[in-house]
Amino acid sequence: MFPEEFIKRLGNQTSLNQVTLIESLRSPEPVSIRINDDKWRHNPEGAPQVPWSKNGWYLKSRPSYTLDPLFHSGCYYPQEASSMFLETVFNQLIPERAGIKVLDLCGAPGGKSTHISSLIGEKGFLIANEVIRSRASVLSENLTKWGHGNSIVTQNDPSLFRRLGPFFDVILVDAPCSGEGMFRDEIAVNEWSPDNAAHCSERQKRILMDIWPALKENGLLIYSTCTFNPDENERNVSWFSDMTNSESKKLNISDMKGVIEIEQDNITGYAFYPDQINGNGFFISVIKKTGGSDITHHGHQNISEFSVSGKYHSFVRDWTTFLKGELIRMGDDLFGLPCSTDDFLLIRKNLKIIKAGTRLCTVKNNDFIPSHELALSLKLQKGTFASVELDYQQAISFLRRDNLILPALAKGWYIITYKGVNLGFVKNIGNRFNNYYPVEWRIRMDKIRMVNQNLIKWETDIY
Repeated sequence: MFPEEFIKRLGNQTSLNQVTLIESLRSPEPVSIRINDDKWRHNPEGAPQVPWSKNGWYLKSRPSYTLDPLFHSGCYYPQEASSMFLETVFNQLIPERAGIKVLDLCGAPGGKSTHISSLIGEKGFLIANEVIRSRASVLSENLTKWGHGNSIVTQNDPSLFRRLGPFFDVILVDAPCSGEGMFRDEIAVNEWSPDNAAHCSERQKRILMDIWPALKENGLLIYSTCTFNPDENERNVSWFSDMTNSESKKLNISDMKGVIEIEQDNITGYAFYPDQINGNGFFISVIKKTGGSDITHHGHQNISEFSVSGKYHSFVRDWTTFLKGELIRMGDDLFGLPCSTDDFLLIRKNLKIIKAGTRLCTVKNNDFIPSHELALSLKLQKGTFASVELDYQQAISFLRRDNLILPALAKGWYIITYKGVNLGFVKNIGNRFNNYYPVEWRIRMDKIRMVNQNLIKWETDIY
């Protein structure tokens, strides 16, 4: 079932057991999610916890995410358990995160980006990047649903980030790889070849060298893959360490059963093998930039075209928790920024932005039309809009963008909620309610069984 070249190479890797690893790849893939505890403070009923993640949980079976309003509202994200180990890296090596600038270079579809967004909090700043346009749109959607107002989404080749100079405190390179860690999926097996693995290794080296100038001195580069191949993992990190001024950082994994520490020359990495842990294959290593950086001096930038008048500042105060200096206007849209205006202008000048912070509203004829991003944002002031709570079938209808029949209410804007969590906006115009759920996000299933049997069952409040 697996390529002979793959099996043969596993037999030469001393850090793993070829027989038990291959057997584990024939077993079903574990199902895991990570909860957004800023929106949803419940645990899945009877679910074991992912050992290295506070909010990571294993599920007994894969639920119907598409038919779960809580997924669309950003209450949780389906993320592979091994990759949640990123949380351990942050907890051990990055305890102070106020003002931190992080780049997730290969961010789509958004598992690690949403995780970082939670880890750095509202005082941190994340740029989540994806080079492929369609995948960048998915990344933007998932970060919007997650709701933390601390990220910008870009679509750029890694080489372009050097234009920012040494800008980031942390860079995550979750590099495109040969995908051996996902060999429970037949597609991953069919796409594998020795030539493709060799191509991945060379591409990973280019990506690492391209992004290195954008990291500050004493900053951390976190490198990860979902493959078992040493040429894409420890050997690549060792090569890169030799090529740069850097040092490898060790982690304390004494209480993390099954995580394998790998030494390769001058670096340390951590491997996750499916026969040793409950998850897919994964590798991660952290290096610190010890050499100096070329300091880039950015000249004064004109903010006048983005500045807003006083009446918009009162809007921000009344509707959101964004500060006065975090508001900009682009065309008819108002945005809440996750960074200083100087940093935003620098990024906008040098990179292609897909999602410029949180789009709050559109200004039309001196009226404010609230954005769907505002409805899902944790920056929305509670009580700004009256809410209408829906049952499950009504919530699915809203997510399909169907017409809703709601109780008689005064004209105006309302937040639609499900189980107390925001789903989006409707507007009562008198004779009907207009549904403002984004057309491109709507559920497109023609036939939907309106049952809760395939949804996650939740325990009571855990806080």
